[in-house]
Amino acid sequence: MAEYLLAAVTAAVLVVLMEVLALRTGLFRRPAYWITMAIVLGFQVPVDGWLTKLDAPIVLYAEWAISGVRVPWDIPVEDFLYGFAMVTAVLLLWERRRSADGAVDRR
Repeated sequence: MAEYLLAAVTAAVLVVLMEVLALRTGLFRRPAYWITMAIVLGFQVPVDGWLTKLDAPIVLYAEWAISGVRVPWDIPVEDFLYGFAMVTAVLLLWERRRSADGAVDRR
């Protein structure tokens, strides 16, 4: 069983459901969110690629724990799902807190 894949998919789905069903911050409709995610991806690819490259890995994954799909530069696809879930969860909670404090600037 690809445990990391299951955990990463579950985390990503839970974060999306948290936004759609509970928080409703509107984050996914904002261009600033997608620009932020592009910036995160722009840094994640070279760093994660260097850490997980198959010819000299620094981070090793058990083959049974991942799907085996690696794009680009040998990065396990699960890392992108995990990164999405982690960054998005933080931004959603930040937005929720900001709106609770009365600041409603929605740039």
